[in-house]
Amino acid sequence: MLAWLRDLTSRERKTMLACWGGWTLDWFDQQAYSYVVPTVIALWGVSTGVAGTIGTVTVVTASFGGWFAGTLADRFGRVRMLRITILWYSVFTFLCGFAQNFEQLLILRGLHGFGFGGEWATGAVLLGEVIRDKYRGRGMGFVQTGGAVGVGLGALVFAGLYAVLPEAIAWRILFWVGILPALSVLWIRRGVPESDAFAGRRANRGTQPGLGHLLSVFRGPYLWLTIKLSLMAMGAQGGGWAIGFWMPTYLRTVRHLSASGTGLYVAVQSVGALIGFVLGAYLADAIGRKWTFMISGVTTIIMVLVYLYAPVGDTGFLLLGMPLNIAIQIKFSPMGPYMTELYPTAIRGTGSGFCYNAGRAVGAVFMTAVGFATAVMPLGAAIALFGTLAHLLMIVMLLTLPETRGREIANLETAVPGGAAYRSPPAGGRV
Repeated sequence: MLAWLRDLTSRERKTMLACWGGWTLDWFDQQAYSYVVPTVIALWGVSTGVAGTIGTVTVVTASFGGWFAGTLADRFGRVRMLRITILWYSVFTFLCGFAQNFEQLLILRGLHGFGFGGEWATGAVLLGEVIRDKYRGRGMGFVQTGGAVGVGLGALVFAGLYAVLPEAIAWRILFWVGILPALSVLWIRRGVPESDAFAGRRANRGTQPGLGHLLSVFRGPYLWLTIKLSLMAMGAQGGGWAIGFWMPTYLRTVRHLSASGTGLYVAVQSVGALIGFVLGAYLADAIGRKWTFMISGVTTIIMVLVYLYAPVGDTGFLLLGMPLNIAIQIKFSPMGPYMTELYPTAIRGTGSGFCYNAGRAVGAVFMTAVGFATAVMPLGAAIALFGTLAHLLMIVMLLTLPETRGREIANLETAVPGGAAYRSPPAGGRV
């Protein structure tokens, strides 16, 4: 199963390791706030709803950050923007530890979001351009496992700090630890070269994209591709959030599990997510990107219904969380390769950054809709309804999009709107 890792070149391995490290520490920093919400509420006397606005603001700024960073990566290079985004979110996470009131923390977390969203956009494009086509799905899938590792690492650091230090100082140190990802930039600067696809395009074209490049994915042949891909990403991420965000609340308020029982669910969820990322990585290269998305969408719909309505006890209920989260996370492994293979080099960063992050921002509507729907239906029914609707949206959009497995991105047209039309691949999957 791991023989392909030995077949990678030194450059491919270094790039994959750099992106994995950035993604892992990205999620460590991102999850830090979720652990300190109770402390913030007690420290500054804010309501749960007000405390939650920080999460919403972070998602919104991350969406813009991914779009802007992708555009800048098309202009200045993938590696340069990867370094900048990692430094950005590291510094602002560190500064959060010095916040003296809720307003300051809100601003700092909002600024952190720009780097959080930008890191995925630049890292996914860089890896997609460096890893050869037959290993691209597995490479990005293994990078995605950094999300599960980062969340688990954050939980361990949080538990350790809160166990040995007063809560009033532990939450600040948790944010200060977030400066550590900045150290990885020193290694990225020396060990990870720019992708050949970007370097070749820059050498062949004398002009660099300007501010108007932000809108390049809405012009000419790219408009409908961008709309359909954004809606697909909206369904994928909205479905994950409708289920994942509300499930701990469901465990506590509907199933009446203890805090330790809910903690066990989180552990099972992390293991399931890790397995899902790896499984999605292999499936993406073995059977194609679209089929991997489809399997994830259909099995998630089935598992949500089984999870919420199967007549099982608490132990069985918690164990079912593993296959549920495997199904949910499978679809995120091919997400980066798929977007990389749909856009030409000239607008690849902008296209991937916009579609993924627009899906992230608008997909949050499904998460919010579950909360409002509980006024007229049980929480479990609301989770099942909106989780299903979101994944159905993803499936419908996939039916209108092409398969890209095996596509050699070096041969994609590099023309921007107004030049040569974008060429779709023939039946064999290559351009």
